[in-house]
Amino acid sequence: MRLTKPDGTVVAEPLEEARNFISSGLGLMGRARLPENGGLLIHGCSGIHMMFMRFPIDAVFVDKKNVVVKTYERLLPWIGMVPFVWRADKCAELPVGTIRRHAIKPGDHLQVAA
Repeated sequence: MRLTKPDGTVVAEPLEEARNFISSGLGLMGRARLPENGGLLIHGCSGIHMMFMRFPIDAVFVDKKNVVVKTYERLLPWIGMVPFVWRADKCAELPVGTIRRHAIKPGDHLQVAA
């Protein structure tokens, strides 16, 4: 899977998906890092925490139509937290710098492709 902008720019590849309670709850906990340019898309997610994380991440929250509703850059391990994002349906956890590099902002549309 991959996450792209409408113009075809790849934001994250490979993109893992967490679709059930267990994989969503675990997220990236316990991992040493994300693959370079990779990411994790958590379905049914309107908030995240950074407990048991080993590295910082960027987080992009999107609604049911995959429109960005909120972005968070450089959430720090153990202390970062996003308790609730209004209208969010999914969260893309991405390597630090991804939001800035791709100029992702609220209102942007992102696409998940095979």
